[in-house]
Amino acid sequence: MKVTLLHYTPLEVAAHAIRTCWQSFDKSDHGGEKDKELIDRVGNKYKHASTLEHLVYTFYIQGISRALLQELARHRMASLSVKSTRYTLKELKNIEPFNEDDFEGASRFIVLTGNEKVDKMSIKALNNLQEVLKEGISNDIAKYCLPECYKTELTWTINARSLQNFLYLRSSKSALWEIRKLSYKIFDSLPNDHKYLFEDYIQTID
Repeated sequence: MKVTLLHYTPLEVAAHAIRTCWQSFDKSDHGGEKDKELIDRVGNKYKHASTLEHLVYTFYIQGISRALLQELARHRMASLSVKSTRYTLKELKNIEPFNEDDFEGASRFIVLTGNEKVDKMSIKALNNLQEVLKEGISNDIAKYCLPECYKTELTWTINARSLQNFLYLRSSKSALWEIRKLSYKIFDSLPNDHKYLFEDYIQTID
């Protein structure tokens, strides 16, 4: 799994939005400590969280399972552009089937759980998909054989208010292990001067 932060809104934009309400632009320090404190006070402490929606982050997320992709789809205040199976399943056509214990080779295409039985069954499912593709069945039909562990990638855009909610829910010990791992990677990839807005929402697992 790899997370790359592609773009983010400067803090000064959120501070400007907040100061619009009181016309207090003359008190801004252009994204400095005064503006940072204002954003935290209004957006978090006073719970005017709509002001945090002016901060937007775009991530490139690679090497996650389609099972995790389904979890991401439940976060409605986010935009997803996902690798298309219709156009990319050809990546499987010209390679040999995997041995059921070739975890390293198969990990190019599937997310492994560490459970040997499950991972061997996932490799079998991957080989079944290959067989269907090699028979010339169209990708639109063949993709119904896709195992949940099949790897995908996406560009994901979310605002700070929704990201706080995501990090709180998905860093919980009750969350799916893979999305919990993703939540930590997303937090780690945030700009250092933005992390203070999210520190109270990321749950550490003892």
